[in-house]
Amino acid sequence: MSSPRTILLTDDEPHIRKFIGLVLRQFDQPRILEAADGAIAVQLYAQEKPDLVLLDVNMPNLDGLQALAQIKQHDPDALVVMLTSLANRHTVEECLRLGAADYIRKDTPRDELTARFQEIISDCFGEQPVPPV
Repeated sequence: MSSPRTILLTDDEPHIRKFIGLVLRQFDQPRILEAADGAIAVQLYAQEKPDLVLLDVNMPNLDGLQALAQIKQHDPDALVVMLTSLANRHTVEECLRLGAADYIRKDTPRDELTARFQEIISDCFGEQPVPPV
């Protein structure tokens, strides 16, 4: 399988979307869709069927756990990685129980974040992405 061509990046904070988007664009220039809350993410997922969903846990309107549940109900094979600023054990366990493939802390330094995305792409898409220069 090839690297993700379309990524849905969901976070209510524009600066987080911009930062993570910059990191993601290093990998084969994927098409990045953005959503500011879970309700928009669920709608965009249904319309676009992205290869990978990055979903913040705490958001207005529809939080990440609710959005994850709805996306997985729509498509049990959806690949969703949770983004969180609070990595408490209960939240992480609940995300994994609902079907998230993994989680990433949003305060991870850029080089570590790049390495985490490389791991996720390798694990989930069966290939090692070309490391950014």
